[in-house]
Amino acid sequence: MDVGELLNYQPDRGAKRNRDGDGGAAGADEDSRGGKQHKGLSAREMARYREAGVGIEGGGEMRDYDDLSQDRKRILEKLMDRDEEEPEAEPVDESSVKKMILTFEKRSYKNQELRIKFPDNPEKFMETELDLNDVIQEMHVIATMPDLYHLLVELNARAPHVAIAVVDLLQELTDIDTLQESEEGAEVLIDSLLEGQVVALLVQSMERLDEQVKEEADGIYNTLGKDMYTITAKMPFDANKLYCSEILAILLQNNDNTRELLGEMDGIDVLLQQLSVFKRHNPSTAEEQEMMENLFDALCSCLMLAANRDRFLKGEGLQLMNLMLREKKMSRCSSMKVLDHGMIGAEGADNCHKFVDILGLRTIFPLFMKTPKKMKKSVSSEKEHEEHVCSIIASMLRNLKSQQRSRLLNKFTENDCEKVDRLMEMHFKYLEAVQQADKRIEGEKHADGCNVTCARTVIQLSKAFTGNASSSALTCKTGKDLHA
Repeated sequence: MDVGELLNYQPDRGAKRNRDGDGGAAGADEDSRGGKQHKGLSAREMARYREAGVGIEGGGEMRDYDDLSQDRKRILEKLMDRDEEEPEAEPVDESSVKKMILTFEKRSYKNQELRIKFPDNPEKFMETELDLNDVIQEMHVIATMPDLYHLLVELNARAPHVAIAVVDLLQELTDIDTLQESEEGAEVLIDSLLEGQVVALLVQSMERLDEQVKEEADGIYNTLGKDMYTITAKMPFDANKLYCSEILAILLQNNDNTRELLGEMDGIDVLLQQLSVFKRHNPSTAEEQEMMENLFDALCSCLMLAANRDRFLKGEGLQLMNLMLREKKMSRCSSMKVLDHGMIGAEGADNCHKFVDILGLRTIFPLFMKTPKKMKKSVSSEKEHEEHVCSIIASMLRNLKSQQRSRLLNKFTENDCEKVDRLMEMHFKYLEAVQQADKRIEGEKHADGCNVTCARTVIQLSKAFTGNASSSALTCKTGKDLHA
């Protein structure tokens, strides 16, 4: 077969072409067609090689794709080696941190100035925003140097807006939905915050913020949220939970705005959840008992706001307090105080009706008849116990209607009106205490203050009862004028 026959030869279309051929005849045939497509390569592969800059010259062999990948790897390795050869960043010390803080303050003030000057023209302060963001990113390195944190605290004292930004960041970091995605990461974050005494820093920040300024009011809101999260984050008791409970109790004492804010943040439910631990278990240490009392005090302060009483009712707070009274644990004294705050006044009418519906009369009247022995060993005194019990019953006498009112009055007729006898006993006991206090009011006013307060409560209960019960029944049992 001569050369002409070889050039004119075409293989059978049904036959499978060998991809690994030596490129003899087929290569010549492809060359004769102008090199339309090389043997064994698709059009897509050809395009991929052309994009990579690999040429095909006059029938020479093309580098395969693996060789190209090796070239790319070598390029990446060279780039990485070049990065490693760059000089290391200067070490972080006190002077460098102070320099970063100074730069941050300058850029922050400049950004604020331009924002105030051009509030409707973001292009004017966009460059300062970028500069400020750059220095903030540089300051992240301080997180690895705990011994330099005191420099940030000094910055905190001079720039309240920084404190607001930090608190806002903490609020986002401790968002419950975010933390549930990684329990391990949440534990690390919480431990780091507690070790850095974040609670004390939050308190210091709140002391300097002005609620009249919207931005600072938002900072207070986020700070309260952080305190509530610290209380609920870990079930085991620790010193930080004690500290947070004390802070909440203090903040809620005489501030209706704070009480309303905590109610809007579902704080009532949080307090009830934390107190439910002590329903069947006593505090194991004196510090844990103090935390329990702080939480009860915070709840009592919240209930002084009418809106929070509805939240307390919907959160089944009455049921929890009623169970605590029945369980006879250390929480019983404080739970009675909570019931007193939740049912007093016209705003407590709904709670009074609900308390009767959950069979609370069966719980409260045994405590009315006799002060428990364990109560005498607890923090609460006998007089405080009698004061809260009488106040609860007096509130129900004022607020109950229809069937619930009848059920309450029927309690006083049981067992030959023994509860009326107890009421008269307490009435004359504290009436005498008031008369004695009046005689020596100047010298022993403070000593008899508790007697006077309790006496007023018992007398109010007596008057409320006489307004609802038959005067003839009282005369038969006591033989005395109740209003004497």
